[in-house]
Amino acid sequence: MKFKIFLLFLFITHIRLFSQQLNFPIANPYLYDVEKKLDAPDNNFHTSMKPWLIPEINKIINIDSIKNQYKLKNSFEKKFYHTFYNKVFNENLIILNKEGLQLTIDPVFNFEIGKDIINKDSINKSKFVNTRGLQVEGSIGNKFSFFTTFYENQATFIGYLDSNIRKTTVVPGQGQVKDFKGSGFDYAWASAYISYTPSKNFNFQFGHGKNFIGDGYRSLLLSDNAFNYPYLKITTNIWRIKYVNLFAQFQDLNAPHSYSLGYRKKYGAFHYLSYSVNKRLDISLFEAVIWKASDSSGYRGFDVNYLDPIVFYRPVEFSVGSPDNMMLGLNISYKIRRHNVLYGQLMLDEFKIHEVASLSGWEKWIENKQPFHFGMWGNGWWGNKQAFQLGVKSFDLFNIKNLYFQTEFNYARPYTYSHFESITNYGHYNQALADPLGANFEESISFLKYHYKRFFVEFKYNYAMYGADSAGVDYGQNIFTPYNNHPNEYGNFTLQGIKTTLIYKDLNISYLLNPATNLNISIGVSNRTESTYLAKKHSTFIYFGIRTSLDNFYYDF
Repeated sequence: MKFKIFLLFLFITHIRLFSQQLNFPIANPYLYDVEKKLDAPDNNFHTSMKPWLIPEINKIINIDSIKNQYKLKNSFEKKFYHTFYNKVFNENLIILNKEGLQLTIDPVFNFEIGKDIINKDSINKSKFVNTRGLQVEGSIGNKFSFFTTFYENQATFIGYLDSNIRKTTVVPGQGQVKDFKGSGFDYAWASAYISYTPSKNFNFQFGHGKNFIGDGYRSLLLSDNAFNYPYLKITTNIWRIKYVNLFAQFQDLNAPHSYSLGYRKKYGAFHYLSYSVNKRLDISLFEAVIWKASDSSGYRGFDVNYLDPIVFYRPVEFSVGSPDNMMLGLNISYKIRRHNVLYGQLMLDEFKIHEVASLSGWEKWIENKQPFHFGMWGNGWWGNKQAFQLGVKSFDLFNIKNLYFQTEFNYARPYTYSHFESITNYGHYNQALADPLGANFEESISFLKYHYKRFFVEFKYNYAMYGADSAGVDYGQNIFTPYNNHPNEYGNFTLQGIKTTLIYKDLNISYLLNPATNLNISIGVSNRTESTYLAKKHSTFIYFGIRTSLDNFYYDF
């Protein structure tokens, strides 16, 4: 009997199902068709907490109706050809719908080839990605759903990515690597969750995956940049309020660890309260605390003091005499006219008003006539650790249907997201939980997107500046360096260190082959330039691929 229960548990936690309580994938070719409806001023929808739950979306716009818009007509009369055509272009591969059980099973893959046409040395020859996997999703009844997917990968990457992976031992967002034939990497990763909605007001999810907080392309609060992690998420919807409790376990690959216990663990607890003031204005409050699983006194584990779903974390952290990493944040969005959204974020890692309000930074700029940037406020106290975002997105730009534009500015002061120990920083698996640039940066990102039927065109332009470390001196860009190594108590300003300019451009054209699985064929070219006063690195990468696009991977850094 116990063995049967174990098999049932194994089945549920390792199979991804399609049903009533499933998440809408963050990466989706028709995401902006959905988002345009959700961001309309006549709707009251909390867009900033992702992934969205499909039943919540269906209250405003039916997901199946959007998918049906992309389906191709099938004129075959013979059953075999009719079925084959639909399986390739319109439907899931395997569909089961029997007495309360809904189940779909699909292969997932990413086959990509490309070449850097500028750098032609032995390291930067033709590149490839060979990804194969399986996705299963479904539901039992109307209240319980489950999902799982697994990927096996072999790949070689362009120069700057190859260097980053060898340094961090992690493919961005996709897990740790093993060597593959000397010049490549072998890696695997999986995600899964179970979702239960006992009533219209509550949803419970337990899984291994990612979450995203914000209305922008980047998030300075919590992004999907890092690798998957185990989490428990409790979502409450009452009136105009969405309240999310998120509890997660993260790992530090750099901290000393034993083979028997694995990598050092740390935990995160998050509160996110989103309030729709009206159908145009949404204001959300965020707080998070990160703590290590073991300290000098021994194993600490998950601190039950942070389990309270409504308490403020800062008083709790102080009351238990804890040296944990605490952060506060704000997310705001406002709908302008019919198809425009203004959004922004503010993250406070540490904040002292008298330090921030000091005029010495402005005086230095005026007296010495230094180039102005946002980091000039205050007196440069190293503990002024803040980040902010400001952006706008527009649907049907110039009244052209399906033309989408978005631009945003992201900024983080030196040492933001870091802590006095690397293990308690705001990172996971050698990757930032917020912006992939870490801290000590200014960044502008713009998109122009258009789609016609199944054809999609996207142009992306990134312009960023950050201050890199120099000769082992921590200038505040690397969040995995403990902040107690900062060289100066005062006079720390954004872009200090080796000023690095990064320009990244990408043009992509794709054709959606199957809307049920987001299978698409794409071709594109990306151009990257990284320059300092010491050197300049340049690459132009042409690529072609066929893939099921279900996740976001960020290579634009």
